[in-house]
Amino acid sequence: MPEIWRRRLLYMLPAMLFGLVAAYFVAGLDSDRDPSAVPSALIDRPVPQFALAALEPGAPDFTNDDLGGEIVLVNFFASWCMPCRVEHPLLQQLAVEHAIPIYGIVYKDEPAAIQRWLDDLGNPYVQVAVDPDSRAAIDFGVYGVPETYLVDRDGHVRFRFAGPLDPMTVEKTLLPLIEDLRE
Repeated sequence: MPEIWRRRLLYMLPAMLFGLVAAYFVAGLDSDRDPSAVPSALIDRPVPQFALAALEPGAPDFTNDDLGGEIVLVNFFASWCMPCRVEHPLLQQLAVEHAIPIYGIVYKDEPAAIQRWLDDLGNPYVQVAVDPDSRAAIDFGVYGVPETYLVDRDGHVRFRFAGPLDPMTVEKTLLPLIEDLRE
């Protein structure tokens, strides 16, 4: 290869590298991709095995076996979490208006603080369990709170939502999924 061609190739190399990097970033701008969607390895798989103490003294422990037989939501939350407070009225609405059983799992919080929080805001949960070492949260793949999982009658995770549920997500995604699972 003549020396002149090598020089031209050497000068074109940065432009080609720039083109490759630009193509990579343009591909990330795909309009069909939801940037807020956080993938979960649990979708269509059984919920992880866990056994957690109930928040209420004397109540039975909460285990993965409690999640079979009906369509339920599992919601990880904490009293110190402001998005959890924003989401809370919507959870109450789901529990009452749509008859969806919701199980709460306390994430990195004190039981007394959670009890005060539920006394102040109301309790949409069928049962609340405490995850003191965050083992269940880790097994579920929780990134942070709030995080909500839809579990079918067979105890399989069908949907995961990271962040506070909002009315649009509930109406357009969660409720149609629940209706499909109820059929």
